[in-house]
Amino acid sequence: MKWHWVIMAVAVLVGVLTVGVLLLPVHTPEPSATVDSAWFREVTAELGLDFVQDPGPVGDYFMPQIMGSGVAVLDADGDGRLDLYLLHGGGPTGQRNQLYLQQADGRFQEASRGSGLNVAGFSTGVAIGDVNNDGRDDVLLVQYGGIHLFLNAGGGQFLPQTTDSGLSNPEWGTSASFVDFDRDGWLDLIVVNYVAFDAATPCFGPRGQRDYCHPSQFPGQPARLFRNRGKQADGRVRFEDVSRASGVGSKAAPGLGVLCADFDGDGWPDLFVANDGRPNHLWINQRDGSFREQALQRGLALDGLGRMPANMGIALGDVNGDGLFDLLVTHLTEETHTLWQQGPRGLFRDRTSLVGLAEPSFRGTGFGTALADFDYDGHLDAVVVNGRVALPAAPSATGSDNRFAPYAERNQLFGNDGQGRFLDRSVLEGHLCGRPGVHRGLAIADLSNRGLLDVIVTEVGGPARIFRCQPTGNWLVVRAVDPQHQRDAIGAELTLEAGSRRWWRLIQPGASYLSSNDPRAHFGLGETTRLDRLRIRWPDGSEEWFVPPSVNTHWTVRKGEGQRP
Repeated sequence: MKWHWVIMAVAVLVGVLTVGVLLLPVHTPEPSATVDSAWFREVTAELGLDFVQDPGPVGDYFMPQIMGSGVAVLDADGDGRLDLYLLHGGGPTGQRNQLYLQQADGRFQEASRGSGLNVAGFSTGVAIGDVNNDGRDDVLLVQYGGIHLFLNAGGGQFLPQTTDSGLSNPEWGTSASFVDFDRDGWLDLIVVNYVAFDAATPCFGPRGQRDYCHPSQFPGQPARLFRNRGKQADGRVRFEDVSRASGVGSKAAPGLGVLCADFDGDGWPDLFVANDGRPNHLWINQRDGSFREQALQRGLALDGLGRMPANMGIALGDVNGDGLFDLLVTHLTEETHTLWQQGPRGLFRDRTSLVGLAEPSFRGTGFGTALADFDYDGHLDAVVVNGRVALPAAPSATGSDNRFAPYAERNQLFGNDGQGRFLDRSVLEGHLCGRPGVHRGLAIADLSNRGLLDVIVTEVGGPARIFRCQPTGNWLVVRAVDPQHQRDAIGAELTLEAGSRRWWRLIQPGASYLSSNDPRAHFGLGETTRLDRLRIRWPDGSEEWFVPPSVNTHWTVRKGEGQRP
């Protein structure tokens, strides 16, 4: 156990050094006037999306209402075009969730009726994964008070299989993600739970008016981990609740975001949970079905000043090109979104100030988030969608009769300068960041299959919107498939090489907040026109390398068809 104390000592030293760094006065430069054109334009109406979220009754301050609902990107009907599944929060008598299928012309057509996915309830999060290895995207729906599994029967039809599946979560579930934590080829599931909310408890804002409750008024809830036991004799998939046996269910906390990745570099996926106003959890895979919580030792439990901010949405990516992924977690308006950089492997430091995120042009309560190369210059940028969860201390003159108007905030976009520092572009992005709203879910995807990244954003009581980037650089989109399991290789790590340049990506659609992204890896390449090779570490730990095609291409790589290192 000596390594345990070594890691703790290093983490403490790193924290001390980080505090000193955070106290340095760091100014975020204004974006250069030479880059004053917006990266995004809204294409919601152009693509035919007409979804407006039903938040439920507006007079009872039902706490799940203000926390919002997410969005999922998936190929529901198997035609190779990405579709959208959008969630309502109106309760059993409210609007039913809606499925939109993408047509050949790129427009979305609602196909909810008869799909099996048009269910009602207090819907919160959604996860996408092929749980029975039949080559089709299945849907895990998270609701306040339950979870529901829908198996894809093809052609945009889904069959409920929650009953007798072994899946049960009566708590207030939020984000969820599929992950093959035991590397047996079957996708397992983690569901993050929030608080034991009591709807009979009235809550009040800073000026004595009714408001949504603060999570600190209720006890947190432990996450649940389900192991996929594979297909049974009757052809159904069975899950086993291993929350207690694995250790993941041993700690209660108000969890909101979840992301599954290999945090310690041993080739086995770990589980990171963002907790609201409490220390984060990092469950390190012990490779025997159990996990140990090591967020504090590895620098991710608290921010660099030892505080417990309101951790909500999560994004992962290598922002400085050193081959190690970093972590962005969103926080309250009164706080700062935090970026933890990794280095050495398995240890993280709060570098928020050093990377230019401590002094944005305006602040917001962030939920959905992503790290992606939106301008295709070869460096990851950051997007955060915002909206308050409590009334501000000072009254706001909104000039609107919309009850959610006092909670509305603008979104944020930060461009990477190529050196791992971020420049705040929010004031330049009128479409993406100019309109206040109570934004919650966010997913990124190449909906058009033309290499154009889209950002899909949900809003409490408002419309879902699609913003399409307008890049100038080269790109490559990679789908990594395991033919043995007939599905996307969730958990695969991809490293693209061109000369001395390296780009790292992870195949993991479960990230952000309450949402599921495009499962493919998107690489912005800037002016690079020649690629040398793509190295892949597959979820089972094996490695291969492939010779890439020309740039500006969609490319599918299959396990077993590459060359061994």
